[in-house]
Amino acid sequence: MNKKKVVVGMSGGVDSSVAAYLLKEQGYDVVGVTMQIWQEESEIMQEEHGGCCGLSAVEDARRVASDLGIPYYVMNFQKEFKSQVIDYFTAEYLKGRTPNPCIACNRYVKWESLLQRSMEIGADFIATGHYARIRNCENGRVTLHTSKTSDKDQTYALYNLTQDQLRHTLMPDGDYTKDEIRAIAERVGLRVANKPDSQEICFIPDHDYAKYIERETNKKIPCGNFVTKDGTVIGHHEGITHYTVGQRKGLGIAAGHPVFVTGIRPETNEVVIGEGEDVFSQSLTADHLNWMAIEGLDGNSLRAAAKIRYKHEGALCTVTREKEDLVQVIFDNPVRAVTPGQAVVFYSTEGDVLGGGTIC
Repeated sequence: MNKKKVVVGMSGGVDSSVAAYLLKEQGYDVVGVTMQIWQEESEIMQEEHGGCCGLSAVEDARRVASDLGIPYYVMNFQKEFKSQVIDYFTAEYLKGRTPNPCIACNRYVKWESLLQRSMEIGADFIATGHYARIRNCENGRVTLHTSKTSDKDQTYALYNLTQDQLRHTLMPDGDYTKDEIRAIAERVGLRVANKPDSQEICFIPDHDYAKYIERETNKKIPCGNFVTKDGTVIGHHEGITHYTVGQRKGLGIAAGHPVFVTGIRPETNEVVIGEGEDVFSQSLTADHLNWMAIEGLDGNSLRAAAKIRYKHEGALCTVTREKEDLVQVIFDNPVRAVTPGQAVVFYSTEGDVLGGGTIC
């Protein structure tokens, strides 16, 4: 007997392909969907880009869906991707911040928009190939729990999902390691079993963020000064969109020893340079908060492990409510390269996502 209907977001990669297979094996009525997000580009460009949502991804996903015997559709989300991801990405860089477009895409495109359209066609759930697990808490809330494989865990990029979205989401890959997922794909004959993982930001395949921002905004980003924290000019930079906090390579400063970006000042068009120890911080503030396993702090302090970037292993800290949508985070030990615009995500000792926000 079939279970409820689930729309699986299929990127053409092994993770989402196996997710569709696992759910079908569990008895769900599975529908495969690829989200077409590329803006106005030729098919040749899309083919070259590949990535998680390019033309080659569509063809791979279509073939996998055919092999699995499930219906498959391509849904156009260009408008949503442009407004919620690309416009946000460029605006943040122009403010001297370092955005995380994958978090925005997950929250507003892969979940909010896909879930809405999936509900409209009668689905009960959406599902993805993310490495994360969903857990029902004793307090009645739903949260994400770290996946079986810590090196592939993707809960950091999913911290901003809402309670309603989580209640309508399935993530079958979270109970497996990457090697186990590839082994399943091999065993059942999925043609994408050994397809490489997509890397970096899907809509900037050449990784030249500054060039992309100039093209997207039709603005020439002005050059400016490298300065020390007291304002002493020590060189000239190519435009603030070329830099991020903690960066060492590509600065072009002959200091005779390694120096790092420690801050970006868009109001004066300056990039602040410092020594290695200047990159470490004992605290940060964060806003745009989203609470997951708990409803919020209500004026209390919280002990947690905080991740300040995707590959960060996490650091013990105390989180204190400052006001309605602002917390202060004080780390037990200084952490490297606290970067405005990136997410800070709070975890319990058991691996539940407590919540998170955007670093101010």
